[in-house]
Amino acid sequence: MSKIFISCALPYANGPCHLGHLRSTYIPADIYARYNRMIDNEILFVCATDEHGTPIAVKADKEGKEPIEIATRYHNRIVNDLKSCDISLDSFTRTTDKIHYDIAQNFFLDLYNKDLIYEKEIKQLYCEKCEKFLPDRYVEGTCKFCGSEGARGDHCESCGRHLDVVDLKEPKCLTCGHTPIIKESNQYFFRLSNFQNSVEQYIDSNKDMPANVKNYAMNWLKEGLNDWILSRDMDWGIPIPLKEAEGKIIYVWGEAFLGYISSAAQWSRKTEKKWEDYWNDTTIHFIGKDIIYHHALFWTSLLEGYGCRLPTNIIAGEYLSLEGKKMSTSKNWVIWVEDFVKKYDSDLLRYYLTINAPLNKDTDFSWEDFGRRINDELADVLGNFLHRTFTFTNKFFENKVPEYENPSDEDRSFEVEIEEVPNTVGKLIEEFKFREGLVEIIKIAKKGNKYFNDQEPWKTIKKDKQKASNCLYLCNQLSKVLAIMLKSYIPNKAEKIANILNISSETRWNDAKIPLEVNHELKKAKPLFKKIDEKVIEEEKENLYKNLEDEENKENKKETENNKNNKNKSQKRKGNEITSDQITIDDFAKMDIRIGKILEAEKIGGSKKLLKLKVDVKKNNYK
Repeated sequence: MSKIFISCALPYANGPCHLGHLRSTYIPADIYARYNRMIDNEILFVCATDEHGTPIAVKADKEGKEPIEIATRYHNRIVNDLKSCDISLDSFTRTTDKIHYDIAQNFFLDLYNKDLIYEKEIKQLYCEKCEKFLPDRYVEGTCKFCGSEGARGDHCESCGRHLDVVDLKEPKCLTCGHTPIIKESNQYFFRLSNFQNSVEQYIDSNKDMPANVKNYAMNWLKEGLNDWILSRDMDWGIPIPLKEAEGKIIYVWGEAFLGYISSAAQWSRKTEKKWEDYWNDTTIHFIGKDIIYHHALFWTSLLEGYGCRLPTNIIAGEYLSLEGKKMSTSKNWVIWVEDFVKKYDSDLLRYYLTINAPLNKDTDFSWEDFGRRINDELADVLGNFLHRTFTFTNKFFENKVPEYENPSDEDRSFEVEIEEVPNTVGKLIEEFKFREGLVEIIKIAKKGNKYFNDQEPWKTIKKDKQKASNCLYLCNQLSKVLAIMLKSYIPNKAEKIANILNISSETRWNDAKIPLEVNHELKKAKPLFKKIDEKVIEEEKENLYKNLEDEENKENKKETENNKNNKNKSQKRKGNEITSDQITIDDFAKMDIRIGKILEAEKIGGSKKLLKLKVDVKKNNYK
């Protein structure tokens, strides 16, 4: 028996979950956690919302709210999203919890006292209009590497490169649109370069680490690790616990990792169990592709510097596109979890996002393919096999598992396959090959259908009842095995199958080896999987493209209005209004414009803004 610490990448609390989040991180982690519980490993499955950083602060500024209000709003929505998809977390907390602040500040101080964090004066962007430094996403510009516009101060989405704010070309302050200046600022750096060799060894020697994680990390290491800035000049975040660091916070990536530990620590307080026992046995991080280098390089170096055991493995899910195009929340080219589960069973989503492609490859969500797989695989293969098994058991054998005697060669061959499949699927899950495991489950269901068809129990029940009896006996045994194996993948449907079979939903993985006894009574069967009508799928596609079109129209309208406003901006004067669309060139030619020299200027009593001027406007007097 092992103790396993499982963590999911912290969802950022500036928006709800979309399907990409589930595919890359939360569903794979949940499959792994559920399976390990079923083989009697002790599991601590944790996560938290990441609630600091500039995106939340920027969003709060735009909405005229406090950052904590934004974070709380989306924390609650994310909690609902994960619950709606049956993500079986043991602890889900927040990085704004007091315990997280304490852990993060103590962690920072430990590294600082070991001289692994030091001070350094650097150049940063400063907005003179807002009178503040512009960290990370308070500034946007053109990426110096690929030339893409809209690159953020810490990252370019187009080329994926990490950026410093001074790397941006044509930078603009997101708050006011002003062009910032470069100004000196004292910041705190982590000696990341000290860990180049040890991180290389950790990555290279980890035989179980997936190729996508290992290759991505090693490519970064080829360029060499540079010391990493670990502070920011802003209010929203965890204050650096040093007197001389007033007004500075720990960079969000310097403390968000610790959400795994602070979440586990809160679980420990409630359960009186030590989270460290799990961490020090086996630690598995489930993350998305976009944060591989953060976890494989930065996090491992921070942990080594602190003196913690490094993660056993890092599993990274690749990207999910939508109808062949990259998801974009800003363009509304996205499917939100809460919208999806209003219409469809969450198990359908869990199934499709798992079966669609291996975790280490990019994949696409297509409404047509979703409908096809649900109808062809879940309804026609899995659902059909279960429904026929339960229906014929009820019809021919009074809803009881029939006898199994004098099996034929076909019976024995099918029996062996039923016995072997749990071992095959279990091994694949242990190797993080979740799709491959699910493929094996569908394969055995297909074989079940073929076996059922070949045995023709609806015919043999009249002339060879034992043959029909053996067929239904084995089909019921496979149904039990399916209920157990599917529990990790589609838990709601698995529970319904178990209920029809009249067995506990708390079965363990090894229970698949124990056959249902003869005369074990089943409950009345109900349809488990309904087909999705093609018209429904077409409507989903139409709505998706309509949302994109509406968003593009809004953007175009906004751009047109901005251009019009800039072009027709009024020049108004009190008492005698003159606007650019009220005069002609002839009117302008009638104006008497002169150049004068200011001789004297004095304040007017009772006014803070008015001045009395004495001006000499004689011709040619001033040049």
